[in-house]
Formats: sequence, structure tokens, C-alpha cells
Amino acid sequence: MTTLGTASAAPGEMDTGRLPVGETRDGSQFGLPVAVINGADDGKTLYIQAVSDGDELNGLGVVNRVVPQLDPEELSGTILITGLVNYHGFQVAEHRNPIDDTKMNRTYPGNESGTSSERIAAATFEAAMRADLVLDLHQGSTSRMINEARVRCGPRHRLHDECLELAKVFDCGYVLDQKGPDGQLARAAPDEGVPTIDPELGGCVGWDEESIQYGVDGVFNVLRYYGFLDEDVTVNTQTRATGFDRYGAPSGGLVTFQKDLGDDVSPGETLFTITDVFGRLKAEVTADRNGIFWRSRRLPQVATGEYVCSVGIDVSRY
Repeated sequence: MTTLGTASAAPGEMDTGRLPVGETRDGSQFGLPVAVINGADDGKTLYIQAVSDGDELNGLGVVNRVVPQLDPEELSGTILITGLVNYHGFQVAEHRNPIDDTKMNRTYPGNESGTSSERIAAATFEAAMRADLVLDLHQGSTSRMINEARVRCGPRHRLHDECLELAKVFDCGYVLDQKGPDGQLARAAPDEGVPTIDPELGGCVGWDEESIQYGVDGVFNVLRYYGFLDEDVTVNTQTRATGFDRYGAPSGGLVTFQKDLGDDVSPGETLFTITDVFGRLKAEVTADRNGIFWRSRRLPQVATGEYVCSVGIDVSRY
């Protein structure tokens, strides 16, 4: 019998329930929605979580599509899932946890006696530490960005190669291989010996079917490659970047991009122009070096110095 919170499943069974993490402001107990899918045969354990940031819904879309397709009788090993992590942020469609104004993915490994976010992080981190592999599903919030998988442990970490392999198997096509900020699950879990990646499933406001499908395909790639499902998988070459050049607006106005997401960029090529409200050119911004047009703002209006776009640099194929 395998349990996660109130969910409990024998081999060949599945169950859903709640992972208790505290009380709301009226004193009511609340818990995160969780699922246990216990395969009929022995195997590895995979932990998946989504909605660490309360307005990033594509990961929830992945969970919503993947779980109904899984038959525990056809599965080897166990899948543990937390369907949404940032309970309070999700309720009000906010990025941060509004109870303590905290970005959840900066609080791992958490503290079971700490703030609201730290307690949630501690509970979900404990679940993640039961796994052999972890997928922490994110998206670019309101930015436009390519679908990518992020390896956040840093190139000198002892599990770097295993995390990089997991990102390759997930197969978004693009990988950011850059050490992440303290408190990210994809940094904390490898420190405890569990390979973890942070797929950023596009950037949108709300729910994007194309990016959700990237995530669904990625989860099934992982299940096949690591033996959860007795099916073949093709591991494709990925495009990897190890950092970003970020570009801001030299003047205020309206941005027009000359590059699209995923385009190759060469030094001196125009990335974007800025015009005034009457269409008169105010500025033209060019690339500093080779890379890939990776991320950009969604709305055209900018103030002086405001973020406009990012170019992935030190690009290679692996």
C-alpha cells in the first residue's frame, strides 16, 4: 500500500485525496489535491507537482490530461502527484502565496513550523524525497517564451548529468542549463540525491493547449524511458543554453519584434524597434552575440529601462 496524504493505493490501484498543510483564515483545515498511482509491478517512483506559482496553470493542464490516461495495471513503479502546490495563490489567480506574499519556488526544502509557504514546501518536499525522479511543472507566467526544461542544480553538481538526461528525455526541444536561485525545488531535491527538472511550459495568460501538450508528451517520454511503461521512446537531440542576455527598452513607446521565439540570433541583428504612438522610430536594439530568441514581453508598451526580451546564449546541441 502506498499513501500520500489521504490518498492510498495498493499495487494496481489509484487513489486521490488531500495532503494536509494547515488551516485557512477561518480556521478550516485545507489540503493540496494529491494522487497515488501504484503500478501492478515494482519499479521506480516519479513525483510530479504543478502550480507552485498560483497563476501558472499549464502544469495543472498536464496533470489533468495525463492521469486519466494511466492504467495502474499497465504500470511498473509508482507515480505520486501534487496537482497544485500554491493553494492560496491558485484560489485568487496570483503568482505568489498571498498569505505571506512569497514566491513558493523560493522556499524549498521548507519548514514544517514556518510560514504558510514554508509549510507547504516542507510537505511537498517530503513527498518529492520519496521519489527517484521529480518533475516540477512551471510556465513563463505572462511572458512569451519557448517551451523548455530547466536544469537548476548547476554544472558542477554531482547529479548534473542525471538531471540533464532527464531534461533531454522530457524533450521540449530546448534546455536551460543554469544554476537556479536558492529555494527552488529543482535545486533542493538534487542536493538530497533526487534528479529533478523544472519544465517551463511556454508562457501564456491562463491555459495554453500547445504548451500543455508539450508537457503531456514529456511526462509520457519519462514514463517510457525510465521503465514505468513498457513502450519505446525516441530520445531526441536538444538545444541547450547556459544563460541569457537580457534586453531592456532604451526609450518608452511601443515595441515591434523582428525575431520570433526560437529564431537564431547573430551579433548586430535587430531584435526589436521602439516607435512612438504615431509610429515614428525612436530606437532600434540589436543583438550583442550569437544565441536563440528565447523569451519576450507580451504587451507592446514599455517605459524606459523596462524588460523587453531575452536571448539564450552559449548554445549547443546534446
